[in-house]
Amino acid sequence: MRVVRSTVTRALTVAACLAALCAPTAAEGQDAGPERSWRTAAPGGGPVSAQLSLTDSGGLTLTARDGRTTVLRPSALGIRTAVTDFSAGLSFVSRRDRPVHETYTTTSGARTRHTLDATESVFTFRKQGRMLRIALRVAADGVAYRYELPRGDGDSGTVTVLGETSQYAVPAQADSYLLPYDNGRQDYESIHQHTTLAQAKTGTDYGYPSLFRVDDDSWMLLGESGLDSSYAGSRLTLDRVDADAGRFSLKLPDPAEVATAPFATPWRTMVIGDLATVTESDLITDLAAPSKVADTSWIKPGKAAWSWWSDGQSPTSLAAQKKFVDFAAEQGWEYVLVDSGWSNDWMPELTAYAREKGVGIWLWVRWQTIDAASEINTLLPRWKGWGAVGLKIDFMESDGQDRMRWYDAIFAGSAKYELMLNFHGGTIPRGQQRTWPQLMTVEAVRGAEGTRPRPGREPFPAGHYTTLPFTRNLTGSMDFTPVTFTGVRPTSDAAELALSVVYESGVQHFADSVESYAARPLAERFLAGVPTVWDETELVDGAPGDRAVFARRSGGEWFLGAVTSGGARTLDASLGFLGSGHWLLDLYRDAPGGGLAVETREVTADSRLVVDVPANGGFAARVCPAEEGRESCG
Repeated sequence: MRVVRSTVTRALTVAACLAALCAPTAAEGQDAGPERSWRTAAPGGGPVSAQLSLTDSGGLTLTARDGRTTVLRPSALGIRTAVTDFSAGLSFVSRRDRPVHETYTTTSGARTRHTLDATESVFTFRKQGRMLRIALRVAADGVAYRYELPRGDGDSGTVTVLGETSQYAVPAQADSYLLPYDNGRQDYESIHQHTTLAQAKTGTDYGYPSLFRVDDDSWMLLGESGLDSSYAGSRLTLDRVDADAGRFSLKLPDPAEVATAPFATPWRTMVIGDLATVTESDLITDLAAPSKVADTSWIKPGKAAWSWWSDGQSPTSLAAQKKFVDFAAEQGWEYVLVDSGWSNDWMPELTAYAREKGVGIWLWVRWQTIDAASEINTLLPRWKGWGAVGLKIDFMESDGQDRMRWYDAIFAGSAKYELMLNFHGGTIPRGQQRTWPQLMTVEAVRGAEGTRPRPGREPFPAGHYTTLPFTRNLTGSMDFTPVTFTGVRPTSDAAELALSVVYESGVQHFADSVESYAARPLAERFLAGVPTVWDETELVDGAPGDRAVFARRSGGEWFLGAVTSGGARTLDASLGFLGSGHWLLDLYRDAPGGGLAVETREVTADSRLVVDVPANGGFAARVCPAEEGRESCG
């Protein structure tokens, strides 16, 4: 959890609950009396709170607030199994509260060290002798809930879920950033639609995350966390928009989900706060299961050259791949990704060649090649024996429970054989980078693959580039494959370079040709230094679809990236995130005649970085301590 508005401590967390910021608690099984509405608040007196209510029909609703602003109007909760419909006829049994405090690390993400402070309330309800629990968590940066079923259907040890009545009633005046969901391919590669809820298309499925601006200072990001093989990945359907709210229902891809009791659904997450709070939040990661990988010393994020983008035939050629290995070694990039077309005949030679130069090889593979346990246990150790360090796995194209079983199998297999992972043609990450830290990145985005030059190709809308940092990238690492100078793009050169900072990915694939980068030595200079592991991330300035200015710290240095959509303008960025003392700032900007220019300034935390940028422009910067005799950070 990233707390932006206030800093809280564990002591305050405990004190908050004891001071009755949470409603009174009934012991499990104790008669709870006539209560029909219960409030849970963020620890430390933060502005976020949630209210669970029991309706006259015995149904449940959830309301969420950010201070005085209602960001989620009363929204139905409920789950239907083959035996019991828990959407009505419920009676309250008990409530238990506890403070939650956790610290943990990840190998990638907006930061690697995380602290979670939240209040958890577990409510138990009864219907016809069967129990339903609602686990509700409220933190400074949002609200989440999940359903828990302690027993199987009938006398069996399994639970068969036929659907949910889960709903999100978003205030009707909210602006929305919605991702149309491709039900055919079941992927996340559409372009977000920015609209008001009143104008949004009903009867349409939308993928996570969905972003809403409810008022000037209150935002809400809807998502999901803690998905595994016990359930399918859900999505949203906009059912209707009335005077009060746009009403989204949660939709599952399968007619039934079958799990072993006791059973819990994934967390339904609402990241809530101002834009900085939402952008810097760890809530989705916080709610995921702890790491299942004890030794992570073999997991190494880094930068990779990817030849397929610039030359689709290059993966079939050993000579071409050796050329990219040489280039990666010269640039100090850790990896080369060999895409579809590589050969068993020469791959061991390539991995040995790359290893001598300090470069690791990633292999592309279609998921059907390793969709059985026997294939996982045969091919993964074979590729590992060749010297491969990771796999790019493609074309899963499903959110169904059966595919989630495959994901769990490949997570376990890749951890066993120490191979890192990159998923393409599949679903978004939902916190798995905490549970399985070898997951370096995931596509699930309309990325630079769609900018490869070809006749008649149009560039993406510029607003696509400035929306992704506030939507897709907030649910986990994003393999956009940026910094493709020869692509069909609206971005200026400096904005394209800045994507290496603005877009977070545990392995960042730079996809242009060797010749393209060699023609831009300033870009090579910046990319040689930019890391992919971050200790800290701050939103300096931004508005989805218009501009995104991020500062990310790695060790003792800061990197800035700024991208804009629209006309030329002046960006004025605070440097208040810097520590005390004097710093050098290398600014990479668009040169007046085209291309890139660099200049170095001495700055402090009190300085402001004022940069004129062209249409769809931006800048990149590297900031290091000013030391005697040092003239730049490069």
